[in-house]
Amino acid sequence: MRIEDEIKQANFQSVYQKVYINLVYTAGWLELRQAAAFKEFNITLPQYNVLRILRGQHPRPSTVNMLIERMLDKTSNASRIVDKLEAKQLVTRRVCPSNRRAVDICITDAGLALLDTMQPMVEQQAHGLHKLSEQDAEQLSYLLDKLRD
Repeated sequence: MRIEDEIKQANFQSVYQKVYINLVYTAGWLELRQAAAFKEFNITLPQYNVLRILRGQHPRPSTVNMLIERMLDKTSNASRIVDKLEAKQLVTRRVCPSNRRAVDICITDAGLALLDTMQPMVEQQAHGLHKLSEQDAEQLSYLLDKLRD
């Protein structure tokens, strides 16, 4: 459905305003779909993002600062997310043996198992992107990268 129909607005000040509104609207749409899908697993999108980062580091530990650098949502509170994941026993946190001021964060077997369980749902969420050809998807990624450059 066209953005004009979604937000009931026929005219825009410029093509740039239209694409901006379309990007914001689409980002929100994607977030709502993911939040609804993640609810079944009692996890939020930022928590999922942290678990994915930790899985990529596994078996090496991570730090909160490294999580912050790699998180998709830079406004998320990484320390609070780790607290919640630790309460769910999906991550562990311990003082780094080589630097007592640092804290090592690792994903647990339960965290890895949760990501494995979620994988079919995550793939299904991305399935909507298959409406784009591979060439379209490459072009969209290129344009989004260009926009942020």
